[in-house]
Amino acid sequence: FESPPMVVVGFVGYVETPRGLRALTSVWAGHLSEECKRRFYKTWCRSKQKAFTKYQKRWSQESSAGTAPMAAEIERAKKYCQVIRAICHTQITKVKIGQKKAHIKEIQVNGGSTAQKVDFVTGLFEKEVKVADVFSQDEMIDVIGATKGKGFHGVVSRWGVTRLVRKSHRGLRKVACIGSWHPARVQFQVPRSGQ
Repeated sequence: FESPPMVVVGFVGYVETPRGLRALTSVWAGHLSEECKRRFYKTWCRSKQKAFTKYQKRWSQESSAGTAPMAAEIERAKKYCQVIRAICHTQITKVKIGQKKAHIKEIQVNGGSTAQKVDFVTGLFEKEVKVADVFSQDEMIDVIGATKGKGFHGVVSRWGVTRLVRKSHRGLRKVACIGSWHPARVQFQVPRSGQ
């Protein structure tokens, strides 16, 4: 299944605190595509589609004035942050699955000082990051996935135990004996219903 390049549209700077990471600042690119903006709305077609319009206006004003846009926030991130993560979105319209709303994800940038990380990410703003830029051919990668939820299931579908005979009392999709008298507890090995 083909995977179109992702687009870098911003970064988040985090400060390490005793209670973990705290987001200090985030800087976005000057232009966000429509599929990215759709993620900020429940119903895009019925909205006024005003997301990031003021931010884009401010970005264009600062760049036309000759100064680097969002320079104060970028300097703040360079000065105080320890962890920098790039905000990237997928180009979902290139995969013809009927969905128009892009997925947005933070990807951590490692290596070098904080200033180098920030410069690296800002250099990638509005640019595509291909799979080949991140992974090499035949490279082994770790994958994390969540299973499809199946809800609450009984023992027959959950554990594959045999159904009881046709005329059995109080149902037949059951475990007939869930253990001996002693030990006087149900052991963890016994198949039970659940999720």
